[in-house]
Amino acid sequence: MRVTVLLQITGDDGTASVAEEVTAFEKPTERPEDLGLSIAEGKAMMAAVQHRTVNAQAAAWAERHRRCEACGERRRSKGSYPITFMTLYGDVDLASPRLLRCPCQSVDGPTTLSPLCGLIPNHVAPERLYLEARWSSLVPYAAAAGLLADILPMGSGANAKTLREHTLRVAERAEAELGKEQFSFIDGCSADWEKLPIPEGRIVVGLDGGYVRNWDDKKSNFEVIVGRSVPEDREARYIGLAHGYDSKPKRRVFDVLKSQGLQANQDVTFLTDGGEEIRALTEFVTPASEHVLDWFHITMRVTVLEQYTRGVAHHDAAAGARLLADLERIKWLLWHGNQHRAQESIGFFEGDVDGLEVGYPNLGKFAKSAHEFAVYIKSNTSSLINYGERFRAGERISSCLAESTVNAVISKRFAKRQQMQWTKRGAHLLLQIRTRALDGTLRPLFEKWYPGLANDNSPAASQAVAA
Repeated sequence: MRVTVLLQITGDDGTASVAEEVTAFEKPTERPEDLGLSIAEGKAMMAAVQHRTVNAQAAAWAERHRRCEACGERRRSKGSYPITFMTLYGDVDLASPRLLRCPCQSVDGPTTLSPLCGLIPNHVAPERLYLEARWSSLVPYAAAAGLLADILPMGSGANAKTLREHTLRVAERAEAELGKEQFSFIDGCSADWEKLPIPEGRIVVGLDGGYVRNWDDKKSNFEVIVGRSVPEDREARYIGLAHGYDSKPKRRVFDVLKSQGLQANQDVTFLTDGGEEIRALTEFVTPASEHVLDWFHITMRVTVLEQYTRGVAHHDAAAGARLLADLERIKWLLWHGNQHRAQESIGFFEGDVDGLEVGYPNLGKFAKSAHEFAVYIKSNTSSLINYGERFRAGERISSCLAESTVNAVISKRFAKRQQMQWTKRGAHLLLQIRTRALDGTLRPLFEKWYPGLANDNSPAASQAVAA
């Protein structure tokens, strides 16, 4: 069996071209794998159709823009130069015509112009940029290039370096649209806020930090801050930034909240690990907000102290039992929001640890951890709440939300099995794409830049393809 694919293009004036053979296949029918088109045949067909379609569209565009916009005179040609338009269905070589500037226009500036440059200034199809950015944010660049090359006729254009450049270019464009950084985003007065409609519900934002390997300093890591904003009645959004590189961290948090319908009178709870850098992100973002030291990080530090205490018990059972009871009391006081008595008990505990005289080999580390815990609680006194009361009310008290976000945003792409080293710029920009890919806002961003992309997902377009 021979399968021949013909292509006929009808211009805007209704004139149809002669049907042209695009490609042909010899298809035996001997085995299951013979049925239908193979991947290679599908690629060849799509590449051939794309090549002829793009060339026809480019020629029509150039012809429509041949005349001067001011006087309507036909511009003179000065030849053409080759350009390559990178699409999902292959790289298409085009001859971009050079036209002499019309005499009616000013002589300032270049004497020639190229109409195709106005149509495809970056020489990359928007949908290709979208897929490259999305897949590169989910898997390593080389793996994304391999996936694209496996199923699409992208040829040599699908390589890790090209995907990285295109992905970071998309991120830089999104970054350019970010507003100015401000010390405070609180605007207006309480009287104005009281007149606002009653908000739908509380927004909980979990923020935490992680570390990735540093390309510039091979022996060190740098911190990446990520978070997830979860309203009661809207879709969640991710936040990500490279600490020390991002110049607009607070603006980034504010814009995410605004995209979720933030009002000045809306309750916002920031759950963090109490770190100074992360805590600074939550200040002066919205008036009805609170910063809460999450319970997970408190219990994590108490658990470390309990491990040291059990080590002491092997050498002095009575001292170990006494210290374990003290830790249980401290944990109970913190759970019920009794800050004064909790800090007093922590001080006594720290003194008891310093006064231990046992043969425990990790006694020095134990004393250091007890001191760090005391400083940690004192530094975050204003962020301690009655966790038991909040828990019984069904509200969040732990940043396990943020912990899972660290795993989803950082670990699965930047760390763990990905033994890659990152520049702060590369990590920060990729984070902007990855967070949008994970929360589903990357495609709407492209549809805002390129409105025609929205038509590709419409029901009418799907029905036309199916027909």
